[in-house]
Amino acid sequence: MPAFTQGLALSLGLIVAIGAQNAFVLRQGLRREHMGSVVLFCATADAVLITAGVMGMAEALGSHPALAHALALAGSAFLLVYGWQALRRARLSQSLRADTGGSGLGRGAALAQAAAFTFLNPHVYLDTVLLVGSIGAQHPSPLQVWFIAGACAASMVWFVSLGFGARWLAPWFARPVAWRFLDVFVGVTMLVIAGLLIYRVLAGF
Repeated sequence: MPAFTQGLALSLGLIVAIGAQNAFVLRQGLRREHMGSVVLFCATADAVLITAGVMGMAEALGSHPALAHALALAGSAFLLVYGWQALRRARLSQSLRADTGGSGLGRGAALAQAAAFTFLNPHVYLDTVLLVGSIGAQHPSPLQVWFIAGACAASMVWFVSLGFGARWLAPWFARPVAWRFLDVFVGVTMLVIAGLLIYRVLAGF
């Protein structure tokens, strides 16, 4: 399999899954809030992490399990708080609108949350950096560039599709009950992920 195709397939296989970052991008897309900035940030962050992993960060993190544990605990704490906020938000119909009114996030706040979901999520380091990085690093140096390009292309295509494609669902999510369902789904997903991360720390990964 060509290096570009392998990077593309591996990155898609890891990123196309229910997770905290994807849930946040989906919700921002449905609200039509700062999607260009959020999508560009998430795709760029993935590109930086993928490149760092292939270029040697995978080996560095792999030799420091304590750092991986610390990242897991920090990420789980963040997910617990945001999950609780999503469940609380599901009870307030006035905050469950698909418009960009005064209750929406500002660009800075949206990017701050995107950064938190990206860099405080240990799965980013375990999957994007360690797994993708270690596989990409096995290619000869000239082919590593193609592997990185394929993995980064997969990330960009996914976030663009997820964020801007969510607009097709806007009429359905114009109903308060749909927003309640989404917030409950997001909240439960984040709490489950946080629980799994804590379990992995206690089990020593």
